[in-house]
Amino acid sequence: MKAVRVHAYQKDPQIDDIPEPEIQGPLDVIVKVGGAGVCRTDLHIINGDWADIQEPALPYVIGHENAGWVHAVGDAVTNVAVGDTVILHPQPSCGLCLACRAGRDMQCTGNAFFPGLSDNDGGMAEYVRTTARACVKLNPDTDPADVAALADAGITAYHAVRKAVPLLYPGTTAVVQGAGGLGHIAIQALAALTATKIIVVDKNVEALELARTIGAEKVVPADGNHVETVQEMTEGGATVVFDFVAEQGAELDAWAMTGPAGYDFILGYGGEFRAPTLDFVAGEKNAIGNIVGTYNDLVELMVLAQAGKVTLHTERYRLDQALDALRDLDAGNVRGRAILVP
Repeated sequence: MKAVRVHAYQKDPQIDDIPEPEIQGPLDVIVKVGGAGVCRTDLHIINGDWADIQEPALPYVIGHENAGWVHAVGDAVTNVAVGDTVILHPQPSCGLCLACRAGRDMQCTGNAFFPGLSDNDGGMAEYVRTTARACVKLNPDTDPADVAALADAGITAYHAVRKAVPLLYPGTTAVVQGAGGLGHIAIQALAALTATKIIVVDKNVEALELARTIGAEKVVPADGNHVETVQEMTEGGATVVFDFVAEQGAELDAWAMTGPAGYDFILGYGGEFRAPTLDFVAGEKNAIGNIVGTYNDLVELMVLAQAGKVTLHTERYRLDQALDALRDLDAGNVRGRAILVP
């Protein structure tokens, strides 16, 4: 099969012919990939930023936002069958440790793995191996390419919004900094789940136009005066800020746009967050980290997606155009999410 593999960090991946994955355990599931999302994390992986954390053996197949059709199952799999349309939680977890039993899939301490990020091949290929615990069954008429990026970008955004829902009662304000692949999903989730006033900050005019059409009440160009503009709009700062940028100074802008007793949800990474301790004490401000989401988050998000309340704005590329997709993403030329279709 064709697959996109990293052979060396800080160099372009290659499109290789490799063997199809095989069932390795009774709960394994092989999925024929119908869509694989192209994520900024893939750019970080190629750069080697995750190498010391995950220690994958090179070369390996990237791609951690995957949906498709069940191709083969292990002997103990009962929740899906060959031919089912599925979207895959990015980290198959053990189901037995305390974190899993508490529903915190991303903190699994058992035999979890992360296809496309850990030492396991991902879904920028024709087939991918996962487990039954990762499979969310979809309506059979769902096009996997339409929803693939919800597997990571979607639940990352949804997970943060879901945590913030109790804070965002009527009369509150929420700022979304960065209306790209994750941010445009968060805007829709906020509109579907809360009555908060949604303000979106982005430097791209097209992204702001999209934000306005999917739920933003106000949009603010990131022109150097955006912090002051948001502070004026919110009378001192927002109730919650969702920072999908968090680099090149944006992480400090997000904190400045967070009001007293407010919450700065940090989802992007690459920068360095610094704040005076007095801000925390006198302002009673809070900084919250977020990573991906839970299996239940993905199930809930798919309910919204299949009801038409959350829609991915995508640009499709063939699998053999993977390098074009990665370069377009790196250059900021992708509106919404880039999807590879084998």
